[in-house]
Amino acid sequence: MSASDRRALRRFFMAAPTALALASWAMCAQAHDGHHHEPERVARVKTTASKEGGTLPEVTVHSLGTSTQRQMRPGALRDDIVMTESVSARAIEKTGATNVNEAVDKNPGVAVQVECSICNVRNVLLNNLPGRYTTLLIDGIPMYSSVSSAYGLDSVGLYGVERIDIARGAGASLIAPEALAGTVNIVTKRPTRDEAQMRVQGGNFGARRLDVFLAKPLQGGAVTAAVHYDRHNSVDGNGDGISEYTGYDRRMGGMGWFLDDVGGFKMRGRFDLVDEKRGGGALGRDYQAIKDNMSGNPFNFSRGAGGSQRPDGWYAPDSGDFLPYDSGRGGFSEIIFTKRAQIVHQGERRLGDGRLRLAMGAAQHKQDSFYEGDYYFAKQRQYYLDGNYQFPAAGWLITAGASWRYEDLRSHGTLGAQGGAPVVGLDNYTFRTPALYLQGYHTFLGDRLELNASVRVDRHNEYGTIVSPRANLLYHHTAHLSSRLSAGKGFRAPTSFFEQDHGILSTTRIVREVTKPEVSENLSYALNFADDRFAVTTSYNYNRIKHMAVLDSGAQDAQGNPITLFTSAKRPVTVQGVDVNASYQLTPSLALSAGGELYHYKFDPGTLVFARPKSRFFASVDFEQGPWTLTAKVNVTGPMDLKKFHGDGSGEQGRYNFDGTKKRDKSPTFATVDVRGQYSISKNVSLYLGVDNLFNYRQVDKESFLWINGDGEMDVTHLWGPNRGRYIYAGVKLDF
Repeated sequence: MSASDRRALRRFFMAAPTALALASWAMCAQAHDGHHHEPERVARVKTTASKEGGTLPEVTVHSLGTSTQRQMRPGALRDDIVMTESVSARAIEKTGATNVNEAVDKNPGVAVQVECSICNVRNVLLNNLPGRYTTLLIDGIPMYSSVSSAYGLDSVGLYGVERIDIARGAGASLIAPEALAGTVNIVTKRPTRDEAQMRVQGGNFGARRLDVFLAKPLQGGAVTAAVHYDRHNSVDGNGDGISEYTGYDRRMGGMGWFLDDVGGFKMRGRFDLVDEKRGGGALGRDYQAIKDNMSGNPFNFSRGAGGSQRPDGWYAPDSGDFLPYDSGRGGFSEIIFTKRAQIVHQGERRLGDGRLRLAMGAAQHKQDSFYEGDYYFAKQRQYYLDGNYQFPAAGWLITAGASWRYEDLRSHGTLGAQGGAPVVGLDNYTFRTPALYLQGYHTFLGDRLELNASVRVDRHNEYGTIVSPRANLLYHHTAHLSSRLSAGKGFRAPTSFFEQDHGILSTTRIVREVTKPEVSENLSYALNFADDRFAVTTSYNYNRIKHMAVLDSGAQDAQGNPITLFTSAKRPVTVQGVDVNASYQLTPSLALSAGGELYHYKFDPGTLVFARPKSRFFASVDFEQGPWTLTAKVNVTGPMDLKKFHGDGSGEQGRYNFDGTKKRDKSPTFATVDVRGQYSISKNVSLYLGVDNLFNYRQVDKESFLWINGDGEMDVTHLWGPNRGRYIYAGVKLDF
C-alpha cells in the first residue's frame, strides 16, 4: 500500500464515525430481533431466468423474528450458516433462571464460572475459554465490556425475552470481533397481544423475587415495560463466618418500543436501568458497619474441612509461624454497588434493490466497591454506532458496513479503608474503534452449499489496524442432515481492569507492557441432524489465543512498592473440544435430552488461572401433560487438573488449607440434580416448586474455597464445585 493510499485510509477512518453518527441519528437506527450482523440469516440468493432470457438475482427474505420450538430443542440449530443454538423463553422458565447467567448455564459448550468465592464475579464461558472472551448482545448490539460483565450479567433480566441465541467461535459476530469465544444474543419479544404477567417467588436463604411485565400492541407499533426485584442472603456453608455465596439486592426496570413505519423505517429499541448491591465475606447487610470494622477476629478459621488448629488465625506452612488474623469483618469482605443505564435503538428499511440497517447504543456503568479494606470506584461509558447496506450483485448478496465503538474507564480509590493512600486512574483507558466490513453470501450446487465470507478492518486507537477475516460453509447433505464449517480470526483489546486478579486493587501502579491485542484463530465443525422427533448436534472446536493478557499482581518496583505487571503470554493458549447435544420426543408429552463435552488444554502456567473440567455430561427429562409441567436435569462435572491451572510457574509456592495440608491437585467428579414442577390452576394462574442442587453437593464439605500459600498469605479463589447447597423455591405466576 502506497503512502497516499495509507493517508486516504486514515482520512476515511477519521471521517467515518462522524458520517455514521449523523446518519444514525437521522434514520433512528435499525430494527430486527436477530444478529443483524449476519446477513446469511436474512436472505438466500437464487439465480432465476428473466423474461429477456438473462439472469437476475432473486432475493428471498426470511423474517428473523420467526422461530419455531423445533429450532430450540437441545441438539437443534437455527437455520443459519454459523452454528447457532437457541434457548427459548419456555426453556428458560423451566430452569427457574432469574438472569442470563442462569439461563444459559449447564449446557454442552456453555458454562457459567464463578471466579471469586467472596464477591462471586461470574462469567459465561463458551468452549471453555475465559469469560471475558464472550460478548453479550442485546438484540444484536454489543453493549457490555469486561468491566460491566464482571457483575453486570447477573443483572440482565429475562421477562419479555423471546429467546437467547448462542453462537460459539471467534468472529461468530461480524459486528463484535472481540468475541473471541463467541456471542450470547438476547432477543427481545415483540408483543402481539395485550399482556400482563407477574411472578412472585420465595425460597430458602432469604430469597425473594418479583417480576412484572406489561405489553401493549398499538396501531403501528407496541410498547412494553418490565420490573424485576431479586434478593438473596449470603450463605456460609462451613460455619467459619465467611460466605461462599454472595448476598445481593437487585432491582431492575426497563421499557421497550416497536414502531412499524417511521419514514419507511421499522424500528425497535429498549431502555434498561440496573441497581444492585452485593456483599460477600462477613455475613449481614449492614455494609457500612462491615467496612468500618477493620480490627479483631470475628471469624472461626478452625471450622470446616482443612480448618486451622486455632480459630483466630493459621500457621504459615513453610515456617510454622502462627499468623493471627486481626483485620476485622472488613478484612475478609467484598462489597460492590453497581448502577447501570443503557439504551439501544435500531431500524431498517428497503432502499432501492437492497436494505439499509442502522443501529446505536449507549451505556453508563458505575461501580462503587470495597475489596478487603481497599476502595475502588469506577465509571464507564460505552457508545456504539453501526450501519450497513445489503444488496444483490451478480448472484451474490453483499453487505457493506461501517461501525464505530467507544469505550472508556475512569477510576479512583484508596489503599486501606482508614484514610489510606489515594490511587487515581490506576486502570484508566479510552478505546475508539472505527471499522469497515464487507460480507458476501452465495449458494452453490443447487442451493445445497451455502458460503458466507467476510472481512472486517478495525482501526484501534491503541493497537492500530486489525484485520479479521472469516469464512462459513453450510452443506445440506439431506433435508435433515447438514454440516457447518467455520474458520476465522477475532481480536480483543485487553484492559487492566481486574479480569483475572483482584490483587491489582492493592497495588500502587500498573506497569503496562501489553503492545498487541489478544488474537484468536478459530476452526469449528458441526454435524447436525433434526427431524420431527430427534435432534442431535456434534461439534469440534479449535481455539488458539495469541498474546493472551496476563496480570501479575505480586511484583514490586525498585523501591519495594507493590506493583502489577500487565503483560502478554509468550506462547499461545490452545483449547480444543468436542461436544454433543441431543434430544428425543419420546411421546407428545415426554422429551428426553442428553449431552456431553470433552476438552484438551495447552497453556503455560499463569495464563488460564481458573480451573476447568476435562469433561461434563448432561441429561434431562421434560414432561408436559394437562396442567402439569415437570423437569429434571442431571449435570455431571468431571475432574479438573487443579495443579495445572493454579500453578504460578515458579514451583516455589503451593496451595494449602488453613491446617497446613496441601490442597487437592485434582478435583473429584461430582453430580448435581435440579428439578422443577409447575401446575396450572387455570390458564391465568400457575403454581410452581423447584429445587436446585437436590442432593446438597457443596465444595466446602470436601475442601474450602479459601487457601494460603507457603508464606501464609491467603486468597479466596480455590474454585471447583458448587458454592451453594440445596436451594428450594416456590412461587405463583399470573398471566393475563
